[in-house]
This record gives sequence, structure tokens and C-alpha cells, in this order.
Amino acid sequence: MACVLETPLRMSVLSEVTASSRHYVDRLFDPDPQKVLQGVIDMKNAVIGNNKQKANLIVLGAVPRLLYLLQQETSSTELRTECAVVLGSLAMGTENNVKSLLDCHIIPALLQGLLSPELKFIEACLRCLRTIFTSPVTPEELLYTDATVIPHLMALLSRSRYTQEYICQIFSHCCKGPDHQTILFNHGAVQNIAHLLSSTSYKVRMQALKCFSVLAFENPQVSMTLVNVLVDGELLPQIFVKMLQRDKPIEMQLTSAKCLTYMCRAGAIQTDDNCVVLKTLPSLVRMCSKERLLEERVEGAETLAYLIETDVELQRIASITDHLIAMLSDYFKYPSSVSAITDIKRLDHDLKHAHELRQAAFKLYASLGANDEDIRKKIIETENMMDRIVNGLSESSIKVRLSAVRCLHSLSRSVQQLRTSFQDHAVWKPLMKVLQNAPDEVLVVASSTLCNLLLEFSPSKEPILESGAIELLCSLTQSENLALRVNGIWALMNMAFQAELKIKADILQGLSTEQLFQLLSDSDVNVLMKTLGLLRNLLSTRPHIDQIMSTHGKQIMQAVTLILEGEHNIEVKEQTLCILTNIADGTTAKELIMTNDDILQKIKYYMSHSNAKLQLAAMFCISNLIWNEEEGSQERQDKLRDIGIVDILHKLSQSSDSNLCDKAKTALQQYLA
Repeated sequence: MACVLETPLRMSVLSEVTASSRHYVDRLFDPDPQKVLQGVIDMKNAVIGNNKQKANLIVLGAVPRLLYLLQQETSSTELRTECAVVLGSLAMGTENNVKSLLDCHIIPALLQGLLSPELKFIEACLRCLRTIFTSPVTPEELLYTDATVIPHLMALLSRSRYTQEYICQIFSHCCKGPDHQTILFNHGAVQNIAHLLSSTSYKVRMQALKCFSVLAFENPQVSMTLVNVLVDGELLPQIFVKMLQRDKPIEMQLTSAKCLTYMCRAGAIQTDDNCVVLKTLPSLVRMCSKERLLEERVEGAETLAYLIETDVELQRIASITDHLIAMLSDYFKYPSSVSAITDIKRLDHDLKHAHELRQAAFKLYASLGANDEDIRKKIIETENMMDRIVNGLSESSIKVRLSAVRCLHSLSRSVQQLRTSFQDHAVWKPLMKVLQNAPDEVLVVASSTLCNLLLEFSPSKEPILESGAIELLCSLTQSENLALRVNGIWALMNMAFQAELKIKADILQGLSTEQLFQLLSDSDVNVLMKTLGLLRNLLSTRPHIDQIMSTHGKQIMQAVTLILEGEHNIEVKEQTLCILTNIADGTTAKELIMTNDDILQKIKYYMSHSNAKLQLAAMFCISNLIWNEEEGSQERQDKLRDIGIVDILHKLSQSSDSNLCDKAKTALQQYLA
């Protein structure tokens, strides 16, 4: 078995491989088992903390030989254990080391080793597996390839505190997403790990806690189960609350806050429960304070943002806890000015965490300002806030850009801010730049924000139009991504509201008839509703209706027919009838309805429909067609009488629904006038 190395080694590196390194590998092939054991022990001592030595031994082929010795039934337990220890030490080197070990199929060999009856050997294999699985280069799927592995690991949990610590650590690193959560849950992870929270070992308690946080994340099934689990007569949420206490290590406080947060978001704990309002939320706010380490402040802010994201009351409570809004502005002050930092390590640390701090602050501001106007005002009034968002939109870090856009989106829900701060800082400029070239997850939030900036009362609407937004939005409506299609058409709908004829014409030209039909036959009802909303906004004010119907009438009538004949819900049909009502309001456009017997029959059908909303919408259309003061009204009235419309109006004038009754009577008066 040969190791495949990540990169070809240059001769200069090979020449540095010392004779002593060769000597270590040569001793692994000695016929005397005792000398082999001593060779492995010496190798272990030589590689501890020495990355160069580790790389040398991997190059010289030590890994396949160590794995061979580890798997040999004839090898003594002591030798096999020492081999696992050395392999674990090699794995603690660089990521390339781990890749080399993976290429040599180390994971199946170590998993096989777990079947041994010898506890010391099992612990050494688990320790090595833990090191390998916690490396970012190791695919988590390797833990789930063989279906017998997870149940065996569960069984090993009872063997010792080391097996408990390492297995929980492996689980928490390899549990990525609902499929992994389900596998672990179905193999009894909750029951097997719960009692470890009362272990005498801090490391075991901590790893068990981390396991629960990854199992509960966005998982109602696991979260609902956790709420009712008893450990030594105490419910799990109560144990998590105890772990939140200030005298507990910060890592424990943060992780238990995560567990309670995830259980709350999954619906297992109510948002007004004391353990959330009085314990979890205040402890997460505490994690955001200056006294905490930078990484703790990042984790605290991100978890708090997730906890309060969808709950108005929690947002209000958080906003007035410990001056949180002002406290977060400190997140933007890293790294401190270089002159104030004499310690290079500290500067390096600050630089590394600076973008993480910014994105965490933006995220939390976005959650805080999601619903409440007063909170948004406080956020915007925080020092240099709009400048910080504008800068965040053009940062190189994708995470910072995304959370800055999220923050902007949250604040853009405010009518007041759209009219003032957003205009003062011309936020539409960097936003349009973000929309030119960004990954889908950024585009979705950025285009949602643009929808708000295009509302009719927003002063940004005009400059956005001038900067080529129509073309951009039309291209979004063709996206494979549903959220982008919805946002593209939604923004166009907002843009068309009370717009000039030129803008409406540009939208129709940019979309093309083909694309319009594509959107009207989209499988998603949101896309369909927004497209109908766009058509309704395009067909408003009489001169515009006549102009647009003179150029696009045939296609629009086809589209209306398509929807009214299709299997659609009441809201979709109602919106379509409203479009017909707008067309019927045109001077020349109404003839497109009057000369279309199929459409007239459909309007008649909906006047007698079982749903009052559709009846009312159809009657509005009829009213516009028969209105007395307009040219040709007599001929239209006669034609509609001939097809039975007046009979239906008489029936509806007796309706128990006051709206229908009134509308029918008003329409009948047009015939009497």
C-alpha cells in the first residue's frame, strides 16, 4: 500500500531528510518484535511537536508500515497501541499530513481496530480518529460509510471517560445536516449521551454538550425529544440553564446557550419561557461585551442573532438589555490602531477576527431591526452606522458582504429610513454593485433589499432606474433560483407602480413576451402572483392601458385566458380578473374584451361563482364595460344583456352579501340611466 502525496516533493526537501529519519523507518522492518516496538516508541518521541520530522517520516513511507503493524493480529497490543499513538501524532501536523494519512486508508484501519477487546488500544484508535475527523480536510461521510460503525461507537461510550470524550467529539464534528442528525438520533444518541452531562470529567460534559447543540440545530424531532429527557431526576433544559451560570467556564455557558437557542428555534421551548427570556438571552448579550475574547463575542452575537431572528418580543428585550446596540458598535473597532499595539501576535489575532466581528455585528443588527421601527432608528443613529454598512457591502470577505446586505435589508423595511438615511448615504450605489456579480445567497438578500428601495415613496427609485436596473432585474427573472425569480419580478412590480409610460415600456421590452409567459406558467405561486401584480401595475391609468394594449394586447389577453382556464387558487384568479378590470377601464383597450367572446363567457362564469371575491372582481370588470358616460356604452350594454349578464345582475342584487348586492345595483343603474 503506497501513500499518494499531495504535491510532488522537490529534491531540496528530499535532501533534507536526515539519516536519523531513515533510521526510524528502517527499524519498523526489524525481524525482532521487541526492536520494532522500541523503534515505534522512539519515533513517537521524535515526532512530538516536530512538524518537519513528521513530514520526513511520511515521505519515507512510515505510514503504510505503521498501519500494517497496527492491523497485524500477531502484533502485541502494546505495539498496536503505540502505532496508533504515532499515527495520531502525525495527524496533528499539517493538513497535508492528514491528506497523506487518508490516502493510505487510515480510517478503515482504525475503525477495524475498535473491534479489539483491549481498552488501551481502542482509546488510542479513537484519539487518532478524533484528530483526523476534526481536521477540515476529512470528509464527514467517511464516518457513515459502514452502517455498523455508529452502533459500535454508541456501545463503546460506556467503556471509559476517554472513549466518551473522543466519541462525542467525533460525533459533534461529523454531524453536518439533517441526514447525519437522523442517523445518530435513530441509533440512540440522545439516550446514550444524556447521562454524560453528569460526568465527573469536565471534558466529557463539554463534548456531550457540544453533541446536543449540533443534534438540536434546526431539528424539531431531536429538540422535542431533548425537552423531556431526564438526567438524575432533572430535565435537560434545567441542566442547560445551570450550565449557563456565570461561575461556569465561558465555553460551557456559550454551548448551553446554543442548545437552548436551537431548541427554542425548533419550537421545543416557547419564546416567552423564562429559560429563554431570563437566562439564555441575557447570557448571550453578556457574551457580546468588551470583557470577552474576540471569538467569544463573535459566537455570542451570532447565536443571539439566531435566537431573536423571528420573534418581535425577543428583539425588543435584547435591544434594551445592557445597551446592546451601542455595545455592538465596538465590534467595528478592530484591529485597534497599530500604534496602540506593540504586540505583533495581538495585531495578527485582531486582524484575523476583525471581519468575523463585523459580520457577527451586522447579523445581530439585522435580527434586532427586523420588525420594530424604534429599534431600527436606534441602530441607524449608532455612530457611523450607514458608512459601516456601505463599507461592508464592498468588503472582500463574502461573509461580511452577506451580513452587511442582510442588515441593510432589515433596515430597508423602514419607510422613514428609506426617505432619509438611505438617501443621504446613497446606499443604492454599492447595492447595485453587489448585484452585478455575487453568489446566489448574496443576490437573494440584495435583490430583496432592492425591492424595498424601489417602492414608490423611496427617493432611491429614480437613480436606481437610471443605473440599468431593469435589465438586471429582467435577467433575475430567468434564474434557476426560485428566490431570485420571485425577487426579480417583485422588484419590477414595485418599479412599475405609478411609473411613467417609458419605464413600463422598457420593462415589457426587457422581459419579452416569451419570458412573461414563462413566468405565468411558473410552478411557484409566488412567482405567478408577482407577475400578475406586475401586469396590473403596468395596466394602470387610462392612456397607459390603451398604449400598452395597442402593442401587447394580443399576448396579454392570451395570458389572461391561460390563467383563467388553468388550475389555480382563488387569489390567482382574483388578481387575473383585476387585470381584466384595468383593461376594461381603457378607452380603446376595452374593445379587446368586447370582441373576445371567450373572455366574456369567462367573466359571466365568475359572476356566478361560489366564491364572493371572484364574483365581485368579475362585477368590477362588467361595471367598467357598461359605464354610461363613455363612448360606445350603449352597444356594450346591449351585447352584455344578450349574453345574460343583466339576468345575473338582477340575481346578485338580491344577494345576502352586501358588497355584491350594492355592486350589482350600481351596475343595473347604468342600464336605467
